[in-house]
Formats: sequence, C-alpha cells, structure tokens
Amino acid sequence: MFVEERQAKILEYVEEHRKATVAQLCLHFGVSSATIRNDLRDLENRRLIIRTHGGAMVKTKTGFELDSNQKQVQNLEAKRRIAQAAVRQIEDGDTVLLDTGTTTLELARLLADKRNLTVVTNDLEIARLLEGGDSLQVVLMGGILRKGFHCTVSYGNSQRQALEGLSVDKAFMGVNSFTLKRGASTPDIRHAETKKSMIAIATTVILLCDSSKFGRTSFVQFARSEEIDLLITDGLPEAEQRKLEENGIQVIVAE
Repeated sequence: MFVEERQAKILEYVEEHRKATVAQLCLHFGVSSATIRNDLRDLENRRLIIRTHGGAMVKTKTGFELDSNQKQVQNLEAKRRIAQAAVRQIEDGDTVLLDTGTTTLELARLLADKRNLTVVTNDLEIARLLEGGDSLQVVLMGGILRKGFHCTVSYGNSQRQALEGLSVDKAFMGVNSFTLKRGASTPDIRHAETKKSMIAIATTVILLCDSSKFGRTSFVQFARSEEIDLLITDGLPEAEQRKLEENGIQVIVAE
C-alpha cells in the first residue's frame, strides 16, 4: 500500500471511530508504530487530524471541510450502499436534482439504465459523468466555481434566480452534519445558499447521510428537519430512527 493510500485510509478510520490509538492503527494496517506515528504527523501537518498522547482524534470544527478528493476515500462502502438505496427512488421520466458530493456522485454512476431522465446538478464531475447518456438530459447550474470541490456555488442570488420557474420531482441532497434540532448544515455560506435554492424547487427532498454525519453541526444550516421528506443512511440507532419518523421524516437504512 502506498503512503498516500494508507494515510487516506487512516484518516477514514479516525473519522469513523472519532479517535484511535497508535496500537489500534498498527494492528489494523499491519505496519510498525514508527510508520503510524509518521503518518499521523503528516496528517496533523495537513490539519486533517489532532494528534493526542498515543494516538489521534478527529478534527471537528464547524467551519472545516475536506475537499472532494479527500472525501472520496471516506466511508466509501457506506456511500455506495446509500446510493444503491437512493437509485430505487428514481423512476423513468423523473426530473431530479443531484447536489454536489461524493455520495451523489456514486448515485450518478447508477443512472445509466434510467430512461428519459432530466438531471439538474451543480457538480462538474456528475455532469461530465452523465453527459454521454443517450436517455439523459443534464442541466448544469452556473455560478462561482468552488475551488477543490468541483462544483458551482451561488453568487448573490444568481442560482436562486436561475432556478426560478423550474421544478424537480426529487432533490438528492448531500450533507456535512445533521441533527434533528439543527437540521442539515454545511461549513460554507455560499454552498448553503445553493442548497436552499435546490430545496425550494423540489417536490420531495431526500437527504443522503452516512452515519458519520449524525450528531454533528456545521456552520450554516441549509434545511430544517421539517423540510426533509426522506433520509437514507447506512446506519442509525433505533431510538434515533423513531425520533426522526415521529417528526415526519421517512428513514431508509441501506443494508
């Protein structure tokens, strides 16, 4: 395993478990403690983790966000399961909106068999992936290119104005953080405005939320809990699922 690949997997492990000791990482990755310490030092220097005595812990600041390349290696299997569950919600002839994100990108990979589908997105990778589809029409939202994230975000009210008059059957939204009280949130103000514009034109709002996002809060709220119709996740305690359903949010746990 290359150094970069191992460090990406270490970051994923720490994010998933919230913290990890050097001993745990040595056992999990089958390398020496010296190697793990060097990897943790590199990750800390890149401001991706916080080193502790004998290990590391996740760095959770409300304004911090990994770029797209870093996100693609995190919780990938969970995101693929969520995407498999999400694609079952899409019918031939639908008009759907795909928010930017690594989970929605996995969903886009599954759309080849759909017929007469219109996809609205602000994600450049999703647009490039789908542009060759014979039975797909892609609407790419304009705006400011968000560096490192392969997407456009709103310039003032530009995207809200551009979407006025449009409507979509389903909006599939990515999320950085979610709590029942705070709703869905993201670290970036402009991205939050983009997401609000998307939700405003959707008949059904579907949140794609892997289990690492629950119980966390980011800087800017973009959706209240009551605005979310369906939440698809890879895992959720039964008590939390009941609370969501009691508040009108349908929950699908992707197996």
